Amino acid sequence: MDDRYMAFMGLGPKRIPHWEHWSCPDAESYITGIDYYQHPKQCRDRMRELYPCLELSPMHDDAPIARPVEADEREDGDHSVRWGDGKSWRWDWGAKMKSAEDVFAFSPIKQGDFTEIPVVESRDYRDEEKLYRAYRSVYPAEWGDKAPAGSSASVGFYNTMFMWPLLTFGWELFLETCLDERFERIMNEFAEINRRVFRAFARLPVNFVICHDDIVTSRGPVCSPAWMHKHIFPRYEEFWGILKAAGKEAIFMVDGCIDAYADDIFACGARGIISEPYTDWRAIARKHENCFIAGEGDNRILTRNNPAEIRAMVEQMVETAKMTGGYMMCIGNHIPWDIPPEAIKLYLDLSTQLAVRD
Repeated sequence: MDDRYMAFMGLGPKRIPHWEHWSCPDAESYITGIDYYQHPKQCRDRMRELYPCLELSPMHDDAPIARPVEADEREDGDHSVRWGDGKSWRWDWGAKMKSAEDVFAFSPIKQGDFTEIPVVESRDYRDEEKLYRAYRSVYPAEWGDKAPAGSSASVGFYNTMFMWPLLTFGWELFLETCLDERFERIMNEFAEINRRVFRAFARLPVNFVICHDDIVTSRGPVCSPAWMHKHIFPRYEEFWGILKAAGKEAIFMVDGCIDAYADDIFACGARGIISEPYTDWRAIARKHENCFIAGEGDNRILTRNNPAEIRAMVEQMVETAKMTGGYMMCIGNHIPWDIPPEAIKLYLDLSTQLAVRD
């Protein structure tokens, strides 16, 4: 069993693994002594050698990368800011929807093909078998229909349910229309699309499905418990039941503070939750025995670059890890480009030293 599998399953690996949201090339240059922009592959290869716990993706091209600027104007008159080794893009969700009537006239099932609609999961959902084959193609043929036992092989899906209307219609129109009785038909159709997705996932050679839905903000829920229990949680229970029947586990990924809905997520069948440091992780660990949790680390602490404060954060994370057999070291609110590289290195080195169960 690999350490990540053991953490997902709450089995308490001796070495506490990492799950980091990583986009800080300058830290890679600082840590490795190799200029990421001049030799990205050499730099990444060395970073993978030094910190295999991060499981950073390999780079296949060592051609130099242009150094990004902190901000610039876009052709459409908007502006971009730096993001990792590139720049940000415009997330103009729901731009094709102009009114509430456009929302109520839309049929997810009739549309079916979302390849030209920006919804993150912009795929063709009309043919379940083709959908399965597209996902299956990225896994080794020799695995057959089962992932290696004890491996953390996984697949992820961004639009578990809540993201579908949010991305298709945009925030404003979603909030304007979601309480109308006509919205129920739309949610039922999105659910039918996802039945195809999760039936396809049940056939994949994976042990885990990472299910993303931003149902909360940093201050808590977007929609009321009543709305969630009508439109969202019953679908989670259904979809994750499909996975369970196939021997797979759901891991729920969400931005923000999930305190209000953590119990619901577990009740629906998730094995664990990855979120952000706004969440009370110790309360979740106390209530749900050996659940998987990740996201307690805080990039605001790294940004201040105070060694004593960073050590205290790592020590606190390790203490929380000892409350549950399922825990990963994780800076839940991301490791972006502007975090001081020396603070990141200290976090990683302290984790190597301290993130070990007795």
